[in-house]
Amino acid sequence: MNRILVLEDGSVWKGKALGSSDYKVGELVFNTSMTGYQEILTDNSYCGQIVMMTYPLIGNYGINRDDYESITPEVFGFVMKDYCEFPSNWRAQETLGHFLEEQGIPAIYDVDTRALTRRLRDKGVMKAVMADADANVEEVLENLRNTDLITDQVDRVSVDRIYSVPNRGMKVVLMDFGAKLGIVRELSARGCDVIVVPYDTPAETILRFHPDGVMLTNGPGNPEDIPTAIETIRNLMGKTVIFGICLGHQLISLACGAKTYKLKFGHRGGNHPVVCLDDGHVEITSQNHGYAVDIDSLEGTGLEMTHQALNDKSCEGVRHTSLPVFSVQFHPEANAGPEDSKDLFDQFIDLMKSEKEKKK
Repeated sequence: MNRILVLEDGSVWKGKALGSSDYKVGELVFNTSMTGYQEILTDNSYCGQIVMMTYPLIGNYGINRDDYESITPEVFGFVMKDYCEFPSNWRAQETLGHFLEEQGIPAIYDVDTRALTRRLRDKGVMKAVMADADANVEEVLENLRNTDLITDQVDRVSVDRIYSVPNRGMKVVLMDFGAKLGIVRELSARGCDVIVVPYDTPAETILRFHPDGVMLTNGPGNPEDIPTAIETIRNLMGKTVIFGICLGHQLISLACGAKTYKLKFGHRGGNHPVVCLDDGHVEITSQNHGYAVDIDSLEGTGLEMTHQALNDKSCEGVRHTSLPVFSVQFHPEANAGPEDSKDLFDQFIDLMKSEKEKKK
């Protein structure tokens, strides 16, 4: 079967169909990773988006049971150049095509992803939708342009109840904005007693657990769309250690009075260089975000920039100058991607221990 991808600028891209035919209007974005498509498809930060891989060959190692980053994928679509129908990997348990169909994710391949990526780099990310090859393009385009992108992504992907991942180490309350399982794995590997709470859990409830620290996770959408979380974070500051990742980083900045803005085409991939401003060393990082913290707006907030992107000089990390609060825009849990930054979890543990000693 053939399929088309229609963009809001009126361009139509022909290809072959894969997966579901449950078409949804989403924001078309691109990811520059060479591997990790399973982690990308199950990363809830992509809720409401159609993801295009710039690396041409996708599906060659199949899908396995261990590399999921969420139980239920929320991505709205998937775009590829070449699809590998017969994977070859000892861990593979099913094909990518079977996974997409099973999970209800529409996909299209045999698309000129190089040209499509150049268009998004020139014009910025835009709305898009897939359709059957024989669909009336004018009708599809009209519906596309008249359909607003969703703004309740965090509400869709956050847990709806409190649960624990028990252990005997530091007690960490994890505010779930669409958390990747890799974050929970890293905390658990360090012995943390993790309590996962919904994104709209009030500060009083969180503090009732007497946490040694609070983890603010990644998540989808515009950070300004969840003002209740911003207020909660503001109320937590000074009462516990806080570590934010990706969306959590943006929410910390907003809670302190800084501003965020939308990037033209975002940072999505496992090959983004970031410089640590403390000592000048560079780390290759995994990233997935469409918004960034305005560096100029940090003045007077009590925050200082700790990391900066080498590609576009955007803010990649902050810390509070007087409170035990820090965050990074990239993903130190690395799935999928390089592990250069995993020591940030160790820094979180050390900071919690240090603050605990002060209270004795």
